[in-house]
Parts: sequence; C-alpha cells; structure tokens
Amino acid sequence: MSRILPVAATAALTLALSAGSVLAQDWRALARQDLQAAHDELAANHPAPAISGAASQSFQGWLDSGLQDALSKSGQANSGSSHAYLLRYYAAGFRDSNIVARPSYDTPSSRFFAINWPGVATGWRDGKYVVTYVQQGLRNAPQIGDVVVSCNDIPIDEFARGKLDRWEGDLNTEAGRVTTAPYLLWNRNNPYAAGVPSLCEFQRGRRTREVELKPQAVDPAALEAAYRATVYTPGATQLSIETVNGRPWINVHSFADDAGWEAFNTALEGQVEAIRGPQGFVLDLRGGSGASNLGSAARGYSVLNRIWTPGFAQSRQPSGGELTYRVTPANRQWYSDVLGRMKQDARFVYEAPGVIAQTEAIVAAFDAAAAAGQTTFTSPLAPSTADASAGNPVQGPVVVLVDASCSGGCLDTVDLLTRLPNVRIAGATTAADSIFIEQTTMRLPSTYADLAYGHKAWTSRERGNNQPFTPGQGLVYTGNPVDENAVRAWVATLFGG
Repeated sequence: MSRILPVAATAALTLALSAGSVLAQDWRALARQDLQAAHDELAANHPAPAISGAASQSFQGWLDSGLQDALSKSGQANSGSSHAYLLRYYAAGFRDSNIVARPSYDTPSSRFFAINWPGVATGWRDGKYVVTYVQQGLRNAPQIGDVVVSCNDIPIDEFARGKLDRWEGDLNTEAGRVTTAPYLLWNRNNPYAAGVPSLCEFQRGRRTREVELKPQAVDPAALEAAYRATVYTPGATQLSIETVNGRPWINVHSFADDAGWEAFNTALEGQVEAIRGPQGFVLDLRGGSGASNLGSAARGYSVLNRIWTPGFAQSRQPSGGELTYRVTPANRQWYSDVLGRMKQDARFVYEAPGVIAQTEAIVAAFDAAAAAGQTTFTSPLAPSTADASAGNPVQGPVVVLVDASCSGGCLDTVDLLTRLPNVRIAGATTAADSIFIEQTTMRLPSTYADLAYGHKAWTSRERGNNQPFTPGQGLVYTGNPVDENAVRAWVATLFGG
C-alpha cells in the first residue's frame, strides 16, 4: 500500500542505542533535567495542542500536572533503574502508547527480568489476578488457579495500580492488564513501587487463606518459564507457514524488520494458491507487536497484498481521511531529514519515487504554512473505493488470531482485515494506540534515555483514539492462552471442525 503513513516511515533513521556502562551519576538531577526536557519537547512539538477533542484534552491534562507529579518523586532517583522508571511513569501517564521514554543503553529490564521474586507468577484472567506459575519445590505456596484477593492488606486492584500502572504499563486497558500481570508479585528494581509483598490472600472456591511470600533468589530460566506460562510469547521462529488441522496456518508473530521477511515472503508466494483454497486458513498475529517500528504497517500490508493481491486489498483499505501537522521547526526537520535519507538510498529512489514526491510535498507544505503564519496544516490521505473489477481470490473462510500484544502496525493490519470478506477476528482484546502517529525520537539531555512521540494526528481515523479490537460474540478465546493445543483445537471449531 502506498500511504505515506507506513511507507515513508521505513526510510526514517533508527537510532543505535549503546551508551555503554552507566557510571555513577547524580540521578536526581538527571531525572529532573530529563523530565523537564521531555515536557518541553512535547509542549513545543506534539500535535495534541493543535487539535480539539478528547485526545487533545487528555494530553494537555497530564502535560504539566504529570511533570509536577514526576518531579515530586525525583528525590528517590538514585540509580539508572529509578531514573528509567520515573521517565517511563511520566510518559505512560499520557495514556498514549506512542509516547514512550526508554533507556538509551542496554538494560536487563526485559520482560523476563526481576531482582527477586516469590517463585510465583500471576495472570489477568476474566477480570481477576490468578496464579499461573509456582516454582517447583516452593513450600506453603498458593496453587495454580488461585485468585489473588489482596496483598499487604491492600485490595488487589489498588495494590496492582500502585505496583504496575504507568510503571510497567497502562492498567486502564485490557492489554495493559494482561502484559503486566506476571509482575504483580515480583521485585523489578523499581524503588517507587512495592517489591515482593510479605503477605497475600488467595482464594480457591469459597476458601480464602493468607500466604506469607518470601523473596527467592532469581533463576533467569524460571522467570522466563513463569512469564511464558502466563502470557503468550512467540518462540524463536516468528514468521512461518504450517498446516494445522488440514488448513494453512500463517504465523506472523513479529512486525520487526529483522524477523526474516525475505524468506517468509518467498514461502508465502510459493504456497499462496493452496492458502487461497476453499478450506480456508488462519492468520495468527498473536504476539505481533508493531509498536515503535515505523515500518510495521507496511510489513503487515505486504502479507495481505500477497494473499489477496494488491489490487483487491488496496481497494478495500480503510478510508484515508486527513492528517493534521503541527507547524514547528522540529517537525519540519524530521521530514527534511527523512527526505534526505530517502534520496541517498539509490534503491529507494528507484522503487519508491512516489513516496519521495509525497514527502517533498509535506516539506513544502510546512514551509508554506510557516510563511503564512499558520500553526497547522492538513493533508488528505488518498480515499479508497472498492474496485468492482478486482475479484477476491480467497475462496474459504479466514480466522485472524489476535491478543494483547497486537499493537502498532499489527492494529493497522487488522484495520484492513476487518474490511475483507469472510474474515473473522478471534482471540483476545488487542492493545490500543492513539491517533498521534509516526514517531519522532530524541535523545534526552542525560544521554541515558530517549523520548519518542507521534508527531502528526490522524484526526479522522476510522478506529477511534485508544480503541482496541475486541473479538465479537463466539470469537473470544476464554481458555489458557499459552496452551497451544487447546488454542488450535478451539480455532478448529470456528471452521466447524
């Protein structure tokens, strides 16, 4: 698809983040400096103040108040970890997944990280925190399936918000609950949140009992196993095609540029006739995070183009509407830099002259708006109309599996899939993203963190601001999300098998 949204972004710079060892620093001063710089950058260049509506109000309601909130906590910033968590807290407070603050150096804070834990992990299941993993040999432990009622005499929802919300994710969203749930009882080296709670109540049936939790030494393999027992996590091969229950099962568990697209696309083209057959197929997007990857939508579109043909898929893409740009020197510079990179890439010049022309037009629009004293300008996206001459080559029904990790370009891909015939979206509620898209990334003054934010507003996007996809009736999977045999057996029932 030829939209500037996914395609021009693929030519943007990707920062190489390697600051080396973090030496002893005055982390309090660095935190205050970086928080103020992040605030000032967003105030000066984010598009939210230039538009109206709830998305703008939410942004402006946190911009200053959130800064003061975060600054009031800066006295506890005494390490690289606390500095990173405080910046994450401020960024996450906007409730906009496209505003992100992250360390600019390699950190151990992966999804499998903790400095100690009670040997227990929990998952978010049907509106409750439920035990999903217990380390082998742990004495006086809760059982798998027990519901967490409270910790340290604090009702569990209140405890979870203090421990996880903004620090680890957005607990205002279903996806945020799902992806942060394993950390409810862990010590992730966040000095602003409780570590391992000393006493929690667990319920099984009608019985409730208190369990004393003791911090356990960390075994990285056990932490990873606990997370994988809780949240669906793709394996090493993230792009593949297999046959399950007599139907093609297409795995797209990553939208990253380095996921192995060339080999996968070749395999897809070689098997496309079988995929299009009357038996139908499964497109599995679980775990498919496209967040912070500017080319992720283009990757998803490329899969759909190969299956349905470009002519058929493109004629059914969501209505374009318009994009709103805030006229600032920094926002203009982003496009100027991208344009320069495009023109330096001979292959890109040959393959995408239209994208270069579009980007040149945007730079010219910035200049014209600035010369006229305008603070914004709008640019229409090309409208899409169904092409009656483009036939649907896919003969059978299609089930698309999604989950809480479907974000960024994965959501853009699902936007289009919902408009294709005989397609059903199944699984679990996805992540959500804001209408503020296509990220600018800047290094904060300490050099230990980067700020990323969407620099234009898709004000007329059909999918609303922070609106996830929730599968319809009969298409919600209520079983164990990590039991692959159970998932595949359930999917077979959707085909009548």
